[in-house]
Amino acid sequence: MSGSAQCLIGMQNLDGIGQVTPSSSSVMTAGLTVTLLMAVGLSLPGPIHCFLPLFSFDGNSTTHRDITQRAVLRKTAEVCRDIAASEGRDFSLTIDDRLSASEVQRACSSTGTSTSLLSSVLYHTSIANMYFSNAKVDVVFALSEEHHFDDETFQGGRDVITAGKCSHGGLFDLTSKQEPVGGISKDDVGSSHGSLHHTAADLAVNATMELLEDIRAAVGDKNFLRLMGLSQSSALCFVIDTTGSMSDDIAEAKRVSFDIIDSKRGTQDEPSAYILVPFNDPGFGPLLMTTDADIFKANINKLSASGGGDIPELCLSGLQLALTAAPPSSEIFVFTDAPAKDAHLKSTISALIESTKSVVTFMLTDVRASRRRRSNTRGGSSRAMGQSDAQLYRDLARTSGGQAIEVSKSDLSVATAVIQDSTASAVVTVFQVVKNPGSPDNFTFTVDGSLMNMTAYITGASSLTFDLTSSTGLSQSSSQSSGPLASSTTAGNLRRLSLNTDNQTGSWQIRVNSNSPYSVKSLGSGNFLVTFSAVPAGDFVVRLKGEDSSSSSRSTASVFQRQASTQMKTSGISVTAQANDTNVEPGSTISIPFTVATTTNGVVNNSATGTFAVRANNDRSYTSTSPSTLTVAAGSGGTANGTVTLTVPTSAASGTDVTLTIEAENAAASDVNYAILRLSVTAKVTDVTRPVCQEVSTSTDCSSASSLCSSSKWEFIANFTDGVNGTGIESITIRKGNGTLNTSALTGAGGENVTVVTYSASCCSQNVELTAVDKIGNVGTCVGQAREATTAAPVTTAAVNTTSTGGHTLKMSHYLWMTVAVSLLWK
Repeated sequence: MSGSAQCLIGMQNLDGIGQVTPSSSSVMTAGLTVTLLMAVGLSLPGPIHCFLPLFSFDGNSTTHRDITQRAVLRKTAEVCRDIAASEGRDFSLTIDDRLSASEVQRACSSTGTSTSLLSSVLYHTSIANMYFSNAKVDVVFALSEEHHFDDETFQGGRDVITAGKCSHGGLFDLTSKQEPVGGISKDDVGSSHGSLHHTAADLAVNATMELLEDIRAAVGDKNFLRLMGLSQSSALCFVIDTTGSMSDDIAEAKRVSFDIIDSKRGTQDEPSAYILVPFNDPGFGPLLMTTDADIFKANINKLSASGGGDIPELCLSGLQLALTAAPPSSEIFVFTDAPAKDAHLKSTISALIESTKSVVTFMLTDVRASRRRRSNTRGGSSRAMGQSDAQLYRDLARTSGGQAIEVSKSDLSVATAVIQDSTASAVVTVFQVVKNPGSPDNFTFTVDGSLMNMTAYITGASSLTFDLTSSTGLSQSSSQSSGPLASSTTAGNLRRLSLNTDNQTGSWQIRVNSNSPYSVKSLGSGNFLVTFSAVPAGDFVVRLKGEDSSSSSRSTASVFQRQASTQMKTSGISVTAQANDTNVEPGSTISIPFTVATTTNGVVNNSATGTFAVRANNDRSYTSTSPSTLTVAAGSGGTANGTVTLTVPTSAASGTDVTLTIEAENAAASDVNYAILRLSVTAKVTDVTRPVCQEVSTSTDCSSASSLCSSSKWEFIANFTDGVNGTGIESITIRKGNGTLNTSALTGAGGENVTVVTYSASCCSQNVELTAVDKIGNVGTCVGQAREATTAAPVTTAAVNTTSTGGHTLKMSHYLWMTVAVSLLWK
C-alpha cells in the first residue's frame, strides 16, 4: 500500500492553480507565492496517472476529474467554514464527497467572497483547468515511462516519490511480470488490483487535500480562495516614467495612489495586489508586486525623477511587465511625457491586452499640437512628444477600452480623477466608441435602475462640442459646466461628466460635433454575464442590450445595456505552441515548438500556402532565437513548424515568471495572431523537507474556572528548524489562535538555523496552531495547548525550563534544585 500511496500523492497535477491568475498566483507577494507554486511543480514534476483522466467507461471507476473536484470542493468549503467561524457567522454546508461547485460557491459567498455569477464561472473554470491539466499529460506524455512510473523508471521521478521496488502494473509495464509480480495499478475497477480502486481513490483525494492545505497555510485563507477562483482578484497598477522631466507626474501618481489605498483600506474593495513598474531609458523595472499596501506606498514614495531630457523611453517594456503580472481584467495606468522607444512591441502589447482583458489608460503630459516634434535650441529634439508619437498610445488605449488622456502637467491632478472613477466598486462600461477619423455623430446609451454614480468621458480636440439629452428630453450643452443633467470638468483633451441619472432611466443621447478623432465612454456600477453563439469577422466589441424580466409588467420593463471594454478581433491565422515543461532552471535553455497555419472559419485550410513574419519576445529580455519567417508550402497540410529557444540567465531568481509571446503576421501585414506561454524559472530543489517544530515549554498558569480566563495568560515556546541544508524559514504565522507571536533566530549545535517562537494568549484561548513556510514553499505546523495549573503536589508547583545546545528541553522542579543545593552544602 505504501507504494500505491506514494504514486497517488504524486498523481495530482496542480498546474491549473497557476492559471487562475495571470502571474501564477501573482495576487500574493510575488516571492513567496511563486516560489510556493514552483515547489509544488518540482515536488510533482510529472503528474503520475494512476487513474483514468476524465471519463470512466465502466461507469463505476473514479477518474482524475472526480478526485480533483472532490479534493478542491472539500478543501475550499473547509476554508470558507473556518473564515465564517473566525468572523462569528454560521456555515451550514455539509462537507463531504457529494458537494457541487455551485453549492460551495453559494455557501462561500456569505463569507465575504464575490456573490456574482462571474465568481461562480471562475470557480468552475479553475477546477476544470486543474483536471484538464492532468488529462493533458496523458496526451503529451502518453509514452513516457517516468510520467506513469512504468518499467521501474523511478530515477526519472525521484523528486516525486520514494516508493521502493514495485511496478505500476498493467499491459504496458514489462516489469509487472517480474518479482514482485503484478504492480500497483488501480486505474479502474477492472485493473490488476481493481478491488482496491475506490480505496486508492479516497487516498488520492486525501493526499490532494493535504497538498491544498499546504498551499492554504502558505498563502492564507483569503488568497487561497482567490487562487481557486472564488474571489475576484484586483490590482492597483502604476507604470511610471522616472526621467528628469517627470517630477510633477510622479508626485501626482503618488497622491492619487495614496488616496485610493487609504480610502479602500479594510474594505471589501481593497485591491488584492499592488503593482509598480518604473521605466526610463535604458532601463525598465524592476516590477514590484505586493499584497501589502504599506510596502507599495513606501516604494512609490521612493520614486524620483532623475537624468533624461533625451527621448524616447522604454514605456512599452514597462507596460509589458505590468500586463504579464497583473490579474485578468486589471486597470493599468501609465504616466509618461515621452514617445516609446520600443514601439516594435505594439503588437505584443495588443496581444497581452486581448488575452488578459486588461484596461490601459495613458496619462500623457505636454503632447504637442503639431504632428512634428520641435527641435530645441541645441539642435536636438525637445522632450515633448508629437501627435504621431501619441497615436501609438491612443491605439493601445482603444484596444484595451482605456483612454489616452493628454493634459498639461499643471492640469494632471484634474485628469487623475479618472483613476479614482475606474477603481471604484463594481465599475462597468455601459457604452464606448472611438471615431477615427472624426465626424459629427449621435450616440445613444441606456440607463437602467441598477446603475449608480454614472460618469462619462469625452476626449478630443479643444474645438469639440457636445450636447447631452436625457430620457425625459432634458438637454445640456458642453458650454455648461453645471446643469440639470451633469457637472463637468475639462483638463487637456478630457471632458469628465458626472451624470445625474436619478429618476431618468431609459435612452440617453450624446451628440458630438467634431471632425477630429474623439472617443466617448460612459461608466456605471452593476454587472451582467452573457454568452453568444457566433463571432463576427474582423474587429469588434461586445455590447449587450436586454430587458429585466423581473419587472411586474411589460409596460414598466427595465431595459439595460452593457459593453465589454476590450476591443476584439478574429484572425485567419492560427498560432499554437506547447512547452513540454513549463519549468526552466536558471542558466538553461528551453526549446518551444510552435505551428502556424491559415484558417477558414476557425478550421485549418489544408490547401493554403503563404509566408508569415514571425516575432518572438519575452517580458524579461532573456536571450531568445526564432525564425524570422515561416513558409506554408504546398502539400504541407496548410501548416508550418518552427522553434523558439529561450535562455534563462544563471542570475535569474528562482520563482520568477517569464511570459513568451510568439506572433505570426501574414505577408500583407493585414492579419496577425499570437500564442502566449508563461514559464517559471525554478532552481533545482534540494530542500524537500518540511520545517520541523519542537516544543520547548508550555506555561501552566491557566485556571480551570472559565470565569477567570480573561485575567490570566499562558505562553507557548517552540523551536522551528529547517535543517542544515534547508533553504531557511521564510515566515511563521498563527494558523489558529488569537494571541501574539514573537520570533528570534539562533544557530543550533549542528549548524542548523533555528527560529524560536514565543506565543502568548489569554487563557480564554487555550489552543494555538502555528505554520512555518521555508523559502522553497515547504510547510510545517506546530500545535500547542495551555495546561491547567494545579497545586496537588509541591513537586509540580513550578518548573524551570532550559534548552540544551541540541535543542532538547530539560525540566527540573524546585524540589530537585533544592535537593542538589542541600547536597552541595552538606559536602
